[in-house]
Amino acid sequence: MTTDLAEFAADNDVKYFMISFTDLFGGQRAKLVPAQAIADMQADGAGFAGFATWLDMTPAHPDMLAMPDPSSVIQLPWKPEVAWVAANCVMEGEDVAQAPRNVLRKLVDEAAAEGLRVKTGIEAEYFLLTPDGSQISDEYDTAEKPCYDQQAVMRRYDVVREICDYMLELGWGPYQNDHEDANGQFEMNWEFDDALKTADKHSFFKFMTKSVAEKHGFRATFMPKPIEGLTGNGCHAHISVWDIDGKTNVFAMEPDNSSQTAELGLSEQGRQFLGGIMKHASALAAITNPTVNSYKRINAPRTISGATWAPNTVTWTGNNRTHMVRVPGPGRFELRLPDGAANPYLLQAVIIAAGLSGIRSKADPGKRYDIDMYAEGHKVRGAPKLPLNMLDALRAYDNDKGLKDAMGAEFSKSYVKMKMQEWHSYVSHFSQWEKDNTLDV
Repeated sequence: MTTDLAEFAADNDVKYFMISFTDLFGGQRAKLVPAQAIADMQADGAGFAGFATWLDMTPAHPDMLAMPDPSSVIQLPWKPEVAWVAANCVMEGEDVAQAPRNVLRKLVDEAAAEGLRVKTGIEAEYFLLTPDGSQISDEYDTAEKPCYDQQAVMRRYDVVREICDYMLELGWGPYQNDHEDANGQFEMNWEFDDALKTADKHSFFKFMTKSVAEKHGFRATFMPKPIEGLTGNGCHAHISVWDIDGKTNVFAMEPDNSSQTAELGLSEQGRQFLGGIMKHASALAAITNPTVNSYKRINAPRTISGATWAPNTVTWTGNNRTHMVRVPGPGRFELRLPDGAANPYLLQAVIIAAGLSGIRSKADPGKRYDIDMYAEGHKVRGAPKLPLNMLDALRAYDNDKGLKDAMGAEFSKSYVKMKMQEWHSYVSHFSQWEKDNTLDV
């Protein structure tokens, strides 16, 4: 039964709704709508000028309408008179093909048509910085190996507790919080869910974390590599696929010796889905690692803690965190490539697109490597290296016709076009490094 947002407002003392959509660059856009007007907005949508956001449109385009999805509504725990609701973008009666939530919805439907239901969980790492973003907020957080630092996590207890309390209140099933591997870095985990629900929660989590941090006088950032020399912000995705009822994990099997994946309890469908991820990995990076800064994490030198915790080669393994894909146990695997800049909707979409491609083509994930890639990665022969920069990733994506078609031709054209504009803006920027190193050439 569809939630009536006007009734939701009356029942929960909501005075305003944030009708929110996410643009191609991951920017969250919203209009604040009084509860008295929400019935009309639920029927007709809230109007936006697409060109004013990071969408491939011009000022001549007609109004884009954000149609709220009432199943996604969340009352802001820290400001309960306001409710957030994710929206689907429509123009002249048709879904906007380039809009990220629409891209994901289309792929969820494709999977469902094949009797599959993709479920995911994400690990969204973030830093707490000073308000100007120049340094970490805790001057005493200086340990060489700060991961799980008991004192440091308690110095930021008020922020972490508040966010976790809200997730408990929302019924997300949060189950652990920790100080991560970089000074000033944190991670909070909650239960996995259907891909679209995970994307909505991921989107809201970023909004909530930034809001709570600001309330406490800090700045939360999901930027892939905000502090030089420290571990970057990953956004690892845990992936399983279920039957359409969501009751049977079709990736799971009793381990046997029939293949390197079966040894780990990953079924033939799971093997093929993983094969799709491996096959499209270099192109995948354009979506999972979407900024110039992303490649400062993937291709980082050794960090202060001793490891980057980020892959740079297309390899998979068992329970070993030095590879791009880890199979920690039966029925699921972890993609360790994505970073904190990943668009919550496009991240889920590209996982499904690559995985379905793998199942349809019966893709082989290739050899399993169980070595420490940080110490012995030079011994691997034939495995592709991940892109060195955003340009290489965009070129890999643009050359991967299968993945582009799976994500949608209109989306792919707009995404590559706008991301190339971003790259050109970056390379036209004159940096201090250039003066420091070439002024006297």
